[in-house]
Amino acid sequence: MKIKPQVAIMKTSPETVINDYSSLMRSIAYQQFLPREREVILKLNLSWSLYFPACSTQPWQLEGVLKTLIEDGYKKIHPVENKTVVTKPWLGARENRWLPVLEKYGLRFKPLTEVEWSKYKLKDAKLEAIPEIFPKGHEIPSFFIGKSIIHLPTFKCHGHTIITGAIKDAFGGLITEKRHHCHKKIHEVLVDLLVLEKEIHPGILAVMDGTVAGNGKGPRTMIPVVKNYIAASADQVAIDAVEAKMFGFDPMTIPFIKMAHDRGLGCGDFDQIEIIGEDIYGVNFNFKTKKSPVIFWDQMLRKKIPIFEKILFHTKLFNLCIMGSGIYHDKIWYPLIGKKRIKEFMKTEWGTLFQKY
Repeated sequence: MKIKPQVAIMKTSPETVINDYSSLMRSIAYQQFLPREREVILKLNLSWSLYFPACSTQPWQLEGVLKTLIEDGYKKIHPVENKTVVTKPWLGARENRWLPVLEKYGLRFKPLTEVEWSKYKLKDAKLEAIPEIFPKGHEIPSFFIGKSIIHLPTFKCHGHTIITGAIKDAFGGLITEKRHHCHKKIHEVLVDLLVLEKEIHPGILAVMDGTVAGNGKGPRTMIPVVKNYIAASADQVAIDAVEAKMFGFDPMTIPFIKMAHDRGLGCGDFDQIEIIGEDIYGVNFNFKTKKSPVIFWDQMLRKKIPIFEKILFHTKLFNLCIMGSGIYHDKIWYPLIGKKRIKEFMKTEWGTLFQKY
C-alpha cells in the first residue's frame, strides 16, 4: 500500500507561535527526515532587503524552528541566504530581524557570498534546463553537499511562478546571484533544483509561515493578509501543492508542481496528500497572482522580444535594469505604497510581535 505524503498544517497566534512551530514539526516526526548526526542548513528566504510582511522569512518562524532543533539535539546549524542583483544578505538579515534571533541562540548568519562555490556534476540524475542556461558550468555552495536542509519560505504569490514556497526557496541557495537568467525557463529550473537537492542533501524539510500571506504582485509588492497558518513537510512538492490549493489554485495547473509530480519528485496531487492537523479542505484564500511592472517587462523582453534579451540581460546594459528595479521598488513603491501597508500591518498582533524583535 502506497504511503501518502504528509503535510502538517496548524492554526497559530502571536502568543503561541513559537511553541506551535515545535508541535507542527514534531507532528510529522520531522527527525526521521533529518539525521541528527548530520549538520543542518537553515535556508532563509530573502525576497527583499527591506522588511515587508509575508515577503521574507519571519523572525518568529526562524525562532520557532531554531528552538525546536536545539531542544531536539541538533548541534551544528548553519543559517544562510544568498544575494541577488537587488538584495543584500546582511541588510536583509538586519531589516527582517533575523540577527537578534540568531544571537539569542548563539548562531552566526552566513551569507552565501562569503562561502566557496564549486561546480558539481550529478551522479544519478540529469538536469534539463540549468546546463542550457549556464553552458560553462553550474556552481553550488561546496559546503551544502552532505548536509541536511530546512527551507523557511512564506505563503506568497509570485509573478514568475504563480506561487512560491519550498521548491523555489532552493533557487536562492543553489544558483549564484546571476539567477535572473533562469527566469526564461523558471519552471524547468525549479524542477532541476529539486533533482539536485535530492542528491546532495541527506534530508530535506520545509517549514512554511502563513501567519501573514502575500496576495497579488509577489514576491514583493503584495497585499499582506493575516491568515494565522503554519505548515511543514518533508515533501517539497506536496507542501507547495497544499499552499497553492489554499490560495485557490489547482496545484496541477502550476507547471513546476506538475513537472515535479510527473517526474516522481514528490506529490502535487492534493487528493493524494495526507493533511495532519487543521482541516483545510474548504479553505480558499481567493488569491490572484499579478505581475509587478518589473516582472512584466522582464518576461516580455526575455520571451517575446529575444533580441532585447541578449542586449539587456547579457551585457553591461543590465546594470540599467538593476538600477530601474531598485528605483521602482525601494524609492517609489516602498515609500509611496509599501509603507502604508506596513503601517496597517503594524497595528495587528503580528505587527506588534515583529516590533518586539
